[in-house]
Amino acid sequence: MNNKSSARVKIKYRIRKKISGAAAKPRLSVFRSNSDIYAQLIDDNNGVTLAAASSREKDIQAQKAPKIEKSKLVGAAIARKASELGITTVVFDRGGYIYHGRVKAVAEGAREGGLVF
Repeated sequence: MNNKSSARVKIKYRIRKKISGAAAKPRLSVFRSNSDIYAQLIDDNNGVTLAAASSREKDIQAQKAPKIEKSKLVGAAIARKASELGITTVVFDRGGYIYHGRVKAVAEGAREGGLVF
């Protein structure tokens, strides 16, 4: 493991010590790869994923847009799925990434979709 990724893992664990999700207020976890972005609503008490969205979904992948635009769509998609489950508030977990660019776009898309965090 190189320095950059091991530093991100350390940051990730430092964040996870402070936050956790419950069924009423799940954790919105973001994972960013070079090409795609993924978001999950996680109930840490029961260890289950309640909903997930990614830039690999057919309707998002079909749009020829930059990665930041797709990230915003992923945020809106996870917010839509959360509202279907009756979830309005979440805890945002940036997963050790800087709150900037695509991670910020997911958060903005989720906020615009109606999630509160």
